[in-house]
Amino acid sequence: MNSPSLLTRQEILQSLRQCLQPLPYVHAMWEAGAIAFDRVDQWSDIDLQFDVDDDHVEEAFAEVERALASLSAIEIRLRLPDPTWHGHSQAFYRIANASPFLMIDLSISRHSQTAAREAFLRQDIHGVPVVHFDKSGVVKPASFNAEEHRQSLLARLPQMRQNFILFQPLVLKELNRGNVIEAVAFYHSWLVRPLVELLRIRHCPQRHNFHTRYIQHDLPAEIGARLERFFYVANADEIRQRREEGEEWFLELMEEMSKR
Repeated sequence: MNSPSLLTRQEILQSLRQCLQPLPYVHAMWEAGAIAFDRVDQWSDIDLQFDVDDDHVEEAFAEVERALASLSAIEIRLRLPDPTWHGHSQAFYRIANASPFLMIDLSISRHSQTAAREAFLRQDIHGVPVVHFDKSGVVKPASFNAEEHRQSLLARLPQMRQNFILFQPLVLKELNRGNVIEAVAFYHSWLVRPLVELLRIRHCPQRHNFHTRYIQHDLPAEIGARLERFFYVANADEIRQRREEGEEWFLELMEEMSKR
């Protein structure tokens, strides 16, 4: 007996749209993530957002789960506790008869919370959303002053430089003690991570705090190739060598940017 074919992205979205669009308390449904940058592939999940009346969030989650269950059993459900850091209610779903890569990352925004919704509609940061329906005209580009944002980041450079220099000994002392596991953890925290942020401020300030997310698209290819080797360290000697190289690069970049 042949097993059923896996559900497609389109089938999941169609079911959710058909279930949620008629509900009077649901204002809009749109996708973000990879599709907002026209980069969907076979490994992309579904980043989905609904805008609903403030007092109907739980009903909306129930309807989403009913729609998913009509397609396939929900294998894993992870509901984040409210309030979340971004202000939306959020849950993740993995359904049985779909690729594990086709996870549904669902956020539900309360209709009155305009600022929280607009924070994720800044197209310079999050791309162009794919709208499935919008009954109230809420899915519209949010304003973003790119130059003002860039200048605020440049104003942080002295503090970033100070913090970077201050914490470099954490890497070195664990290397000197022979504690390689601690050394590599400090190396990533206090060398790699600030270096990545500084490169993002230089080349992609609107996503300065995305760390490695989208980094292959946000940095010039030659910069990405140079940065990649800092993520591969095989032993204590390589940690020490990369730390020295990274420190030199960070301070050179800091000097260059402080003159802008």
